[in-house]
Amino acid sequence: MTFIKTKLPGVMIIEIEPQTDERGFFARVFCAEEFAQHGLNGNVAQSSVSFNHHKGTLRGMHWQSPPHAEDKLVRCTAGSIFDVVVDIGADSPHRGQWYASELSAENRKMLYIPRGYAHGFLTLANNTEIFYQISTPYAPSATRGFRWDDPDVAIKWPLAPTVISARDRTYPNLREVIG
Repeated sequence: MTFIKTKLPGVMIIEIEPQTDERGFFARVFCAEEFAQHGLNGNVAQSSVSFNHHKGTLRGMHWQSPPHAEDKLVRCTAGSIFDVVVDIGADSPHRGQWYASELSAENRKMLYIPRGYAHGFLTLANNTEIFYQISTPYAPSATRGFRWDDPDVAIKWPLAPTVISARDRTYPNLREVIG
């Protein structure tokens, strides 16, 4: 695997290194030891899948509050997404800054998201599926979020969302959630 730093501390793009032959290819997509060598949390307490019927489906911006804060490894196994992380760290000099990458079944890139970041995505194709490996079990009482269209954060989404849950539509702006 190739680990590529982004402009936000701890957030990394991870590319697989396929070993090909006449059958196709084989590649590792996770190795706790290799993650640790790059300073990433390799503990996996939960794996989850998100399936989205329609292009333009938006999910986000979400995180889990301490002590249930999560590190996540996200990969798109069908279709494609515009995947976004926003620094929400109280003492971070990058607070409110965002980073985005296209993850797709075709490019097979993964995004590592450490605790202290909100996460969301917009589907770029119908029938898109996202696979998550998460360091901490989900705790509904720790769920937090902010508006996907918060003007202070100003995420440049590549297309207008067409499907958004009521919860995601009604979250407050980031400033109202974390001060």
